[in-house]
Amino acid sequence: MNETGAAPLFTVIGDRINPGFKSTKALLESGDMAGIQALARRQVDAGAAALDFTIGPRAKDDPDFLMQVIRAVQAAVTAPICFDYPEPAVQAVCLRAYDPDRAGGAKPIINSMAETRWHMVDLLNIRPCRVMLMASERLEDGVGKPNKTAAEIAGTAKRAALRLVREHGLVPDDVIIDVSISALIADTAGMNREALAAIGLIGSDPELRGIHISGGLSNIAQQLPPKAADGSDLKLQLECAFLTLARPLGMDTVLATPWRGFRMLPEDNYVLGVFRQVLQASGTDVLRQVRKLYRR
Repeated sequence: MNETGAAPLFTVIGDRINPGFKSTKALLESGDMAGIQALARRQVDAGAAALDFTIGPRAKDDPDFLMQVIRAVQAAVTAPICFDYPEPAVQAVCLRAYDPDRAGGAKPIINSMAETRWHMVDLLNIRPCRVMLMASERLEDGVGKPNKTAAEIAGTAKRAALRLVREHGLVPDDVIIDVSISALIADTAGMNREALAAIGLIGSDPELRGIHISGGLSNIAQQLPPKAADGSDLKLQLECAFLTLARPLGMDTVLATPWRGFRMLPEDNYVLGVFRQVLQASGTDVLRQVRKLYRR
């Protein structure tokens, strides 16, 4: 249940333990463990099933502080932690500090593995984990390349997910595919359109049944005004618009702030209608369509 008492539409991985948020950065810089614990509890109370976790670059230079923060969070909540670091050495410190007993036996989540970071699979030797897979890049002839089409995104996701299951002993429920959500104002290449199409391909693939699909919602409304042209909260409405289209296609997990109040939007919702138009645009026409979100 969330703060409103409603059952959640999605599994939410709370995103607030991250110095990208000014308030969290202040807590980390001052070493305010009580404040960090309160933030962890607030997210869980609002419905977060797991907590994304990063203290930023300090983790590489100060592993003792990193472990201190992890233990403080686990002393406050029983939700599992999603460790958000691309560096295997930092992930290793996190996984060794993690106490599954304090999370009711729940596995930690490694965020993020990718075909281009496949060496991170060795982290599974430390302890059983769930894995968040980045589907935005692939390995081709030994070279990392960005995925630009739904087929490329879904193909990479399927290849990597099945490899984790078949070669490394994960069950489908342990795999979370991260389909990257782009800032709408800069999405002249139609990457959100491709991401939604990829969600449909992944969600309808019988070989991927039981595997989860996720994305970072806060990206979509970056650098946009706070209010939509109809007076509503533009950032929240855009996040809900993406979810409204993605949920029926198979997206079941979100990396987001859990007290945002996500909901499925009705078809006559103004922001949802404009968002559909933006998805059909390309090039500079994207910017013209985006302006309709906040200008009549």
